[in-house]
Amino acid sequence: MNYENILSKTTNGITTITINRPKKLNALNKATIQELHDAFEAADNDEHTKVIIITGSGEKAFVAGADISEFADFSVEEGGKLAAQGQQLLFNFVENLSTPVIAAVNGFALGGGLELAMACHFRVASNNAKMGLPETSLGVIPGYGGTQRLPQLVGKGRAMEMVMTAGMIDADQALTYGLVNHVVEQDELIPLAEKIASKIMRNSSVAIAEAIKAINANYEDGVNGYDVEIEGFGNCFGTEDFVEGTTAFLEKRKAEFPGK
Repeated sequence: MNYENILSKTTNGITTITINRPKKLNALNKATIQELHDAFEAADNDEHTKVIIITGSGEKAFVAGADISEFADFSVEEGGKLAAQGQQLLFNFVENLSTPVIAAVNGFALGGGLELAMACHFRVASNNAKMGLPETSLGVIPGYGGTQRLPQLVGKGRAMEMVMTAGMIDADQALTYGLVNHVVEQDELIPLAEKIASKIMRNSSVAIAEAIKAINANYEDGVNGYDVEIEGFGNCFGTEDFVEGTTAFLEKRKAEFPGK
C-alpha cells in the first residue's frame, strides 16, 4: 500500500511504521491518522508480522504534536467529534491491537505524539527525546487519551503537574517516571527496539495477544481484569501454541510456535 505521510516496511517479522512528515516535525493531521490506522490494521492482519515498531522520520521528532491549523476554528461539537473519532480510529485501536506495538521515541513527543506513544504497549526513547502535553497552553486539554493514559503510567500527581504546567520532561526523567522502559543514544534506538522485538517473537503470539487483552482489562471501567485473565488463561489451553510450548519444555528443546 502506498502512503503519503508514513512509511511501512516488514522485515524478519517486524513491521516498522515511520511517520514521514519531517518538515512538519511529523505532526499528526487527519490524513496521517487515517494512514496510521490503515498501516496498523494491515500489520495486525499480516501473519508474517509478529511485532510493530512505530517511530518518526529524521532526528528531531517522533511526533511534535497535532496539526493545529486543522482545528483552530472548530466549534464545541466539532472539537468533541475530532477527539472521539481520533481515539477510535488510532489511539484506542493501537492500544487494543493483538500484535505488540513498541514506540521508538526519537526526539519530540508532544501532545498527540506523546498520546500516540502512550497508546503503544510500551516505549523506548533516544536520549534527546522530550515529552509533554502542552495543550493547556493553547486553551484546550489533551483529547486523544492523554488525561487517562498519562496518570496510569506515571501516577496522578506527576500527570497533573505535566498537564497543568504544559511543560516537557527529558528522556532520563521519563525513564525515572516509568513513562519509557529504556533510554539509549539515538543511533541505538531502532536496534534496541528490534532486539526487544526479537525476544518477543520467540514466544507464543497467541499467548501474547491474550496477555495484552488481560493487562488492558485492568484499566477498563466496569471490567474485572481477573476474570479476563482467567478466561484468557483457559483459552490458551485450546491452542496449538500451548501444545507446542509444553511439549517442547518437557522434551527440553526450543519451542517452535505455529501461532495458532
